Amino acid sequence: MKKVGLTGNIGSGKTTIARLFEVLGIAVFNADVEAKRLMTTDSELKDNLISEFGKEVFIDNQLNRKYLADLAFNNDLILKKLNALVHPVVQNAFEKWSDEQKSPYIIKEAAILFESNTHQSLDAIICVSCPEDIRVERLLKRDSVSKEQIKQRMSNQWQEEKKISMSDFIIVNDNSCLVIPQVLRIHDALK
Repeated sequence: MKKVGLTGNIGSGKTTIARLFEVLGIAVFNADVEAKRLMTTDSELKDNLISEFGKEVFIDNQLNRKYLADLAFNNDLILKKLNALVHPVVQNAFEKWSDEQKSPYIIKEAAILFESNTHQSLDAIICVSCPEDIRVERLLKRDSVSKEQIKQRMSNQWQEEKKISMSDFIIVNDNSCLVIPQVLRIHDALK
């Protein structure tokens, strides 16, 4: 079975695009959602997070996302340590999940597919492209964070041009191009 990555920078619309593929019957693994789940359910990962970042990582047995985000997005070393703990666990979960799927191909949705080097285990990559000003506007509406926090998070991701250059397919999601025809063309190519 073909394994396809779906990536794009924060606010580009990856999740919306992933839903379109799901409507077409394609199984989608959302790496970001799975990472958050595993950080609270995988006891070894949970212990490693507490050991590395302190007991404040969890409040009442729930991941303290704000605390962890404040740590990670303001310090490259901490972000690298966090990714080194989480990404192997997520990759293992993806491999197990992919073995159980029956669709013609599967999609792994992940914002930092290239940055984490998990793209190497995939057969093709789709990049969702969107201008930064539109992404900032979307995130201001969606995440209840400041423009400065958004810019900080964006600075931890590769530039879109670099991701595009390494991708097999591009979906332009800039509010002027229809995305459904783009998704259908890629779907036909991947079947």
